[in-house]
Amino acid sequence: MSAPSPEGASSMAAAHGRSGSERILVVSHRHPDFSLGGGEIAAYNLFRAYREHSAVSKAWFLASVDRGRGANGGLMPRRDGEYLWEQGIHDWTMLKAADRRSVTQGFAELIAALRPTIVHAHHYAHLGVEFLRVIKQVDPNIRICLTLHEYMGICNRQGQMIKTSGRLCSRESFEDCRGCFPQLSVQDLWRRKQFIQRHFDYVDQFVSPSQFLRARYVQWGLDAGRITVIENGQDDAPRVAARGVDAGGRRNRFGFFGQINPFKGLDVLLKALHELPKAERGRVVLEVHGANLEAQAGDFQQSIKALAEPLIAKGIVKWGGPYQPHELRSRMANVDWVVVPSIWWENSPMVIQEAFVCGRPLLVSDIGGMAEKVEHGRDGLHVACGSPHAWGKALLAGTDPQLWQDCADSIRKPLTHADCADRHLRIIKAGVVARTGVSTGVSAE
Repeated sequence: MSAPSPEGASSMAAAHGRSGSERILVVSHRHPDFSLGGGEIAAYNLFRAYREHSAVSKAWFLASVDRGRGANGGLMPRRDGEYLWEQGIHDWTMLKAADRRSVTQGFAELIAALRPTIVHAHHYAHLGVEFLRVIKQVDPNIRICLTLHEYMGICNRQGQMIKTSGRLCSRESFEDCRGCFPQLSVQDLWRRKQFIQRHFDYVDQFVSPSQFLRARYVQWGLDAGRITVIENGQDDAPRVAARGVDAGGRRNRFGFFGQINPFKGLDVLLKALHELPKAERGRVVLEVHGANLEAQAGDFQQSIKALAEPLIAKGIVKWGGPYQPHELRSRMANVDWVVVPSIWWENSPMVIQEAFVCGRPLLVSDIGGMAEKVEHGRDGLHVACGSPHAWGKALLAGTDPQLWQDCADSIRKPLTHADCADRHLRIIKAGVVARTGVSTGVSAE
């Protein structure tokens, strides 16, 4: 697809334009029509909120997609105001785009045609970091905001900051990184960091959904004054009604929601259930609402199935399978607690805020953004990361109806999509970046 003309772009977006002066292109690493990760959903919801904001005249959404069409797929319309970009990563170490010509020509033409005043990028996975440079080459006056969703810039191991031994990694170190990637020299790792940071220099404002992730990027070398903390927005919806207690008066139904992969800790939960004495095991029910198990390595798939099948046969585990975003509320209505047992740092798992919207307290691993978002003893409980024994005890503790009620009553309503868009626009329009000498180390309240 050739890029639309400025006139075509204007008429295409007029249907959802406003009288404001900002023209915003939201760029996402994937489209939620094809990938239902938290970052993709957050990007798309913010795009929709921008379209309704009084300060925004036009908004568009561009997302990478891999449908097996290769570089010839190029840029193509998805629906009014939305585009798909057949793009991927050629070099995951350097985070370089697979189709460089598509970046320097097709993407550049799209920027020139749309003439955005702001490009708000969510992530750079599947896109490569070069598109940040191209934006400024087309028009250096365009303000770039980049939301950091995890640690890929810092960590070459899928941005997870977990060593190959399984231990959590606390900091970037060229020598330590070689322990995971012995094929890379210290010089290779130095070049990686310099290449990524050089492209991050084109960004005017970074946004982090958590203080924890912000601190990691500051430690890595980003200027603290360029990173503002803004939580991902959520629907402005009422809580779902609490389900009734079981026959024993317990709040004993727990729900796992999200991706099933080696980092999300579902295996820890299943092991915890196996370790409980039989009499206590029968007191709890775990609902698993998860996706993409079939996309994982064969040994991990087999491990999960071996752990889950005996528990499913006994009615202790209910396998709900994947779900669409509009199904989340009805599924959360059937559980008392939401569980997030991830074994990596996490940034700001979308499911935490989604649970709060529904009025469901949480059990979360006691590390990273999970521990930051859930206050132990107030709106949920912290559980020792990766410990089946600790998770077993926490599940039993959660059956206490008074503990559940106290935590549920203490839940604060999350930031709405509209408020989230407003906070982003205020920090971008104000130009509160290090280049003005103004620090933005606290949330944009």
